[in-house]
Amino acid sequence: MDENQSRKVAVAGGTGTVGRHVVAALEASGHDAVVLSRGTGVDLVDGTGLDAALAGVDAVVDVTSVPSMSSRTSRDFFTAVTSRLLAAGQRAGVGHHVALSIVGVDRGRTGHYAGKLAQEDLVEHGPVPWTILRATQFHEFAMQMHQAMKAGPWHLSPRMRTQPVAAAEVGRRLADLAVGEPAGRARELAGPREEWLPDLVRQWDVAGGGSGRVVGVPLPGPLGRAMRSGTLLPGPDAADLVGPTFADWLAGQRP
Repeated sequence: MDENQSRKVAVAGGTGTVGRHVVAALEASGHDAVVLSRGTGVDLVDGTGLDAALAGVDAVVDVTSVPSMSSRTSRDFFTAVTSRLLAAGQRAGVGHHVALSIVGVDRGRTGHYAGKLAQEDLVEHGPVPWTILRATQFHEFAMQMHQAMKAGPWHLSPRMRTQPVAAAEVGRRLADLAVGEPAGRARELAGPREEWLPDLVRQWDVAGGGSGRVVGVPLPGPLGRAMRSGTLLPGPDAADLVGPTFADWLAGQRP
């Protein structure tokens, strides 16, 4: 695929945390981005509107997500969406399917990671030439935890070693991959340094005028142990490391 030629790329989840950056990067490079979401008349779970939306599309980028730590819910969602996208992509003659996954997903295997593993398997064995990009958690994850987990005056955070990366950088990398040739497993993408998630949630809280009352909570089970042990971090020399750091990213936000 000639990267200098304008391409039509569909972005599943194109209004989300990463998806909006994929769309912006594609459009900034002169490509045509098609957002696949309920807001544009496409239901990715049951496939409504998908065939029409993929007409004339050269590549699909899947950055959909589901806010659940249930293995079953995650598997059901990613299996349904990925199967629909691949089948519709094959019918439309899409030449490249790009999926965003998570660094360490094969070492976590439960909860949200169970669904991402199912997604990877479907893409690898599917009918459309593919690329999978594994990235670490986003800087924005601290904000999401701050909003989602609260007990009285305290904010809760999973105890997790992480090497977060800005969602904008992930979006740009996915856009570049989408207009290139299918690459199979792309090199992983991570932020510039390891962090402790409760510290990041605390920094977000203080930046927004809070008191910094954050308690780290050890999540149960194999996934919780993997989060605390560093099992989910990228291995030495396994990933491209890109800035900004969380502190530099936070300085440009408005909590």
